[in-house]
Amino acid sequence: MDTAETRRLPMYGAGELTFPVLAFGNDEFFDRDTHWEEHSHPTHELLWNETGAGTAFIGRRAWTVTGRVALWIPAGTPHTGRTPAGSRQRAVHFSLETPALAPGPVAVELTPLLHLLLVRLIDDDLPAASHRLTEQMVLDVITPSDRELVLQMPTSPLIAPVVAAVRRNPADQTTLAGWARRLGVSTRTVTRTFEAETGLGFSRWIATARAQYAVAMLSHGLSVAEVARSVGYCSASSFTTAFRRVTGMTPGQFREIGDACPIDES
Repeated sequence: MDTAETRRLPMYGAGELTFPVLAFGNDEFFDRDTHWEEHSHPTHELLWNETGAGTAFIGRRAWTVTGRVALWIPAGTPHTGRTPAGSRQRAVHFSLETPALAPGPVAVELTPLLHLLLVRLIDDDLPAASHRLTEQMVLDVITPSDRELVLQMPTSPLIAPVVAAVRRNPADQTTLAGWARRLGVSTRTVTRTFEAETGLGFSRWIATARAQYAVAMLSHGLSVAEVARSVGYCSASSFTTAFRRVTGMTPGQFREIGDACPIDES
């Protein structure tokens, strides 16, 4: 039996549909791995995972969506996505009457206040006056964040085997020199190709890819030691150093921020 689900949604242009409120939301728990085929919304979308970690794919970029960092997707932007079984995902949609945070996708840090306000917008029973007040408060406090976890996916056929190997197994230990030998080129060529395609060198791209996998595992409650082994680090301390270099925080701090956003079970 196939436990995965594929969803198909329409492709809407920005503002193609209108709504009687400035913002509205939805909330769903997923008991199966779920994939969304390419679609776009007539509204701006702010997407995050209360539990688990989802991924949104926009162009060549893969964005990790968690309980501490949401993703703002401008109206009309084509994207695909996936979220694993056991995740709870929330989204708030904003009409085009609200100002866009940025011309393109951007990370938004879910502070406790912003999180509380967004959850109120998802409440279908919120009185109209309270809904309007909450909308305005959200617009007053929502801001872009530099705490993003986004990975540019290279498309060069030369380094495609590297990308495939890491996606199959983030613990793959093949070094830059090892890949250069396999590909029949110099280490400099591999490094230059990664930099040209992703803006990152080989080692930093690998570390960022591993951090994305690690976030998903941490969000599902695995221990730091278990996650470290799963993504290819010989010790929890070396994993912590690499994770902090990519995300700006330790795995423990990441968990604390996620835990600071309580889940409303009402």
